[in-house]
Amino acid sequence: MVSGESTIGHTALKSARKVVLAMQHLIAMFGATVLVPILTGLDPSVALMSAGIGTLLFHLVTKGMVPVFLGSSFAFIPVIITVKETYNGDLTYAQGGIMAAGLVYIIMSMLVKKFGVKRIKSYFPPQVIGPMIIVIGLNLVPVAVGMYSNNVMVATMTLSIALGITFLGRGFIKQLAILIAVVSGYVISLQMGLVDTQAIKEAAWIAKPNVTTPKFEIGAIAIIAPVVLAVFMEHIGDITTNGAVVGKNFIENPGLNRTLLGDGLATLVAGFLGGPANTTYGENTGVLAITKNYDPSIIRITAVLAIILGCVSKVGTFLQTIPVPVMGGISLMLFSMISFIGFKTLKDSNINYSPSNIAIIAVIIFIGLGSGYIEKHFGISMGISITESVKITGLSLAAIVGIVLNKVLNRNEKSEVVA
Repeated sequence: MVSGESTIGHTALKSARKVVLAMQHLIAMFGATVLVPILTGLDPSVALMSAGIGTLLFHLVTKGMVPVFLGSSFAFIPVIITVKETYNGDLTYAQGGIMAAGLVYIIMSMLVKKFGVKRIKSYFPPQVIGPMIIVIGLNLVPVAVGMYSNNVMVATMTLSIALGITFLGRGFIKQLAILIAVVSGYVISLQMGLVDTQAIKEAAWIAKPNVTTPKFEIGAIAIIAPVVLAVFMEHIGDITTNGAVVGKNFIENPGLNRTLLGDGLATLVAGFLGGPANTTYGENTGVLAITKNYDPSIIRITAVLAIILGCVSKVGTFLQTIPVPVMGGISLMLFSMISFIGFKTLKDSNINYSPSNIAIIAVIIFIGLGSGYIEKHFGISMGISITESVKITGLSLAAIVGIVLNKVLNRNEKSEVVA
């Protein structure tokens, strides 16, 4: 009898420990996951729910082997905002585009399975991916600056806290830089009378998330779906890093085709429900490195907690009351860091800065950053016409042109791919 009670007690203790570890992962992913819907106008509660569901789907197709959490992707922010502006604020068209992006992920997973990782990676060299990441970040900086200017003092204090923790923090605290800075900025704003908490008081504790039905329009799909081409290598990097931390090669087993399929299904479901596109999260890989506990079941518990949290109405209402300058301070840091990663990709890749590669980098940055400016000030529209009123422009056009231009200009270079 004592032995049985001891076993039950040990099992309960083990389960409690797993829940505590799962809550750490929840905290690590929370700030970035809710930031994307807050910036784009999507529902943060739906984003949390779809991130949880997407993570469970990812674990299902990857045989439960890969301990990653899937949260909101920053790469899709500029194109979601573009669709929002193009379709008079109707984000259901963005949902259709996000679902199409999920399908592109799934198609790419099939191509990887058929042709192999090396052959597919040859279309995404550093001279294409590096400038694309730079463009993603720099496209978002003006959005952050606009939010920042709402209250420079609050935004600066929030930014300072985030930067201080990022550069001076240690261990798990460093992983919580975004969350701590947002909470600090919120408290500061509360003391200054910038927050109306009445809506939080009136909100119910439990409520069904505001799930919306997607609308499909070729123009919106053309704007959003090609972004997958820009973040393909980011996915490989995340899975490789996660495997390095755990000590396993997840590119080989369960295979890149399965991890891409997981991303695709998660993004497909997110678009269907009304959440942003999902992607594997480096924040949670950081938690793995700190805790040294690589049990994938802990991440699945985190996913369930995220789904539950998405149904707590007061949480969603609280997130919607976060002052704009608080998010502006955080956003300025995050978006600048995205661009920095792009520059670092070019620096660390040891690419040959031949005239052709320099031309590829320059064209991607010019199209990604300059096409909108040229159209606004000179009336010259750069893009691929989809309908009479919609073209593939900006980020999506830069990704397509960069990939094609690289294959044309570097067609005579010896390929690393084994035929």
